[in-house]
Amino acid sequence: MRETLIRGADHILTMNDGREELRGADILIRGGTIAAVGHGLETSGEVLQAAGCVVTPGLVNTHHHLYQSLTRAVPGGQDALLFGWLQTLYPIWARFGPEEMFVSAQVGLAELALTGCTMSSDHLYLYPNGARLDDTIAAAADVGLRFHPTRGAMSIGESDGGLPPDSLVERESDILEDCIRVIDAHHDAREGAMVRVGVAPCSPFSVSRELMRDAALLARDKGVMLHTHLAENDEDVAYSLEKFGCRPGQYAQDLGWTGPDVWHAHCVKLDGQEIDLFARSGTGVAHCPCSNCRLGSGIAPVREMRDAGVKVGLGVDGSASNDTGQMILEARQGMLLQRVARGADAMSAREALEIATRGGAQVLGRDDCGQIAPGKRADIAVWDRRGIESAGSWDAAALLLAGPTRVKDLFVEGRHIVQDGQMPHLDLGGIIARQNRLAQKLMA
Repeated sequence: MRETLIRGADHILTMNDGREELRGADILIRGGTIAAVGHGLETSGEVLQAAGCVVTPGLVNTHHHLYQSLTRAVPGGQDALLFGWLQTLYPIWARFGPEEMFVSAQVGLAELALTGCTMSSDHLYLYPNGARLDDTIAAAADVGLRFHPTRGAMSIGESDGGLPPDSLVERESDILEDCIRVIDAHHDAREGAMVRVGVAPCSPFSVSRELMRDAALLARDKGVMLHTHLAENDEDVAYSLEKFGCRPGQYAQDLGWTGPDVWHAHCVKLDGQEIDLFARSGTGVAHCPCSNCRLGSGIAPVREMRDAGVKVGLGVDGSASNDTGQMILEARQGMLLQRVARGADAMSAREALEIATRGGAQVLGRDDCGQIAPGKRADIAVWDRRGIESAGSWDAAALLLAGPTRVKDLFVEGRHIVQDGQMPHLDLGGIIARQNRLAQKLMA
């Protein structure tokens, strides 16, 4: 069985149950799992010298729209609020097809990998011109990341009072049928799974209550997780009050959208009662700080959520509302926003990194990931502190205060995906050129 030894790391932040931090220690990877963590370990396999490096669990991205990597910094949407931003971009996205979905997912996932991410979810909720969720799953296999794609959907178009154009919505019976197809074709419930599929109607303003309820029933019958957007901004809450006569948290609870198999994106505007509901029910939250800043949505009450016991992970969100997709920067932004809102002691660099690793794994239902401990999956990020970004830093573990923003080495399921800052198994130059050609075509 393949073995790799990460030897002599300056600092290992394990994120294990004891939150141990080790100095000068080794990690032995055997196959897809961590076989041992300690000092003086040996192997007959590959040895990666980690002197001068900090080692962390791989970062976990709990919310993304990978297809949006093709529509970064679109002029008409740069300064718009959420609903106006969507209305600017919907017509562009309606021109996508399978190639656009595949290539944009390659770009987005490679960007995540180079910034320390080993596992990512994706929320794909539009399927124009023959595009399928399978296109993004194929891209993830090429890049090598652990992948949690969700079969999103929109069913209420403009003619029925919804936000998206009619050309981007689907019949609800077709949506549910395709959910069954992709789950049966791709979902893997086993420990160490590289692909797990979720069910994810887009939002309360683009699908019916009936689809939300039916999707929850279907997901639980199939044993998969549920995901959607919730309470993203003031407009979102106002819509819920006007259309449903209740706040978003009550709407979610009424339709079966709370529980340990559910996670909601954003939740910027949750109130105290909704936070308590999520804590009691085990409902998770994907916190997207950069996107929330970019769209002016506000600062999510992450400190209150964490203190109440809500599971919180990080998400870069789509690259049309970020407009980057770098996980390590997302973690730093999440830490800084809590400090801006609640004081310099509101969140430490270590806690923010825990949210980005173990926290995200918990949100996605992956107890086998998110920490460096024997028996856990070998998803590991190695950060080189010998560069200019860390010069003069007194605390090796405070990566989010003074540390590199690109990873030196990255292991996913024990496979060496990033090697010395490069991805040798991918033709990144060719992928970027293909993405740029597609973007130019969309601009025409």
